[in-house]
Amino acid sequence: MSSAERLHELKANRNRRIGVIRTVKDTLFISLGVLSAAFGLKGFLLPNNFLDGGVMGISLLTNLLTKIELSYLVVLLNIPFIIIGYTQVSQKFAFKTLAAIAGLAVCLALVEFPAITNDRLLIAFFGGFFLGCGIGLSIRGGSVIDGTEVLAIYTSRKTTLTVGDIILILNILIFSVAAYLINIEVALYAILTYLVASKTVDFVVHGIEEYTSVMIVSEKSMEIKDAITEKMGRGVTILKGKSGYGKTGHREKDLDVIFSVITRLELQKLKTEIAKIDPGAFVVENSVNDIKGGMIKKRPLHD
Repeated sequence: MSSAERLHELKANRNRRIGVIRTVKDTLFISLGVLSAAFGLKGFLLPNNFLDGGVMGISLLTNLLTKIELSYLVVLLNIPFIIIGYTQVSQKFAFKTLAAIAGLAVCLALVEFPAITNDRLLIAFFGGFFLGCGIGLSIRGGSVIDGTEVLAIYTSRKTTLTVGDIILILNILIFSVAAYLINIEVALYAILTYLVASKTVDFVVHGIEEYTSVMIVSEKSMEIKDAITEKMGRGVTILKGKSGYGKTGHREKDLDVIFSVITRLELQKLKTEIAKIDPGAFVVENSVNDIKGGMIKKRPLHD
């Protein structure tokens, strides 16, 4: 076997190993997500006639009004969104979503969970927490158990509305119908449940630390780079740039642009270090949902 063939085989084996590890992780995330969502529903929301937002909220509202089994509703109401996911995202995503929703339906139909509490505030909070945790874990596994985001992504491509706008409009409609058909108190608790679930999804998907990417344009870029790497223990990427129009008018000068990713808690420290070196530096900040690799996971060197 030639060296090129050995290299090709090693690469193929590595890719297979990565694929197997990814599949195991996805299966674990989805399974835990299904169990968490089922516990939130059967342990808190269902026994006390509570609602949520999104497609799950529609399913709960329909169950409350018609007494059709929630396990059937969860599958039926999500089928259109699975089809949208198949056409707009990928076949793999649609398959995972179908498996996750079917698993949730089976848990709702066959697995028994005790009713935990009758306190409405605790029901809204912890019901939303476990449901949101389940949705977030499923997303980490590459699927969804609530088709709201799939619908929002699809609609945002066809209209000028953002994903957030569409989710907000859908939930306003759900809560308004709940207030009209049942009572305003149920709708208010549904809003509270939805808010807790939404924040839990963000926490599970994005983690406890929120990241910020920073781009710094300064004539003292090397000093700023040294401060970031030596004092904060963070990595930087140097981009080659050319100045255009600044405070002193048109300028033609090559300069280095610093790009770095830090945690939100380190942002003020970075600004302080920049101000010490170049108070007039141009700094651009952007929120980052997730990162991989680099030095971001390492601890700072010192204060």
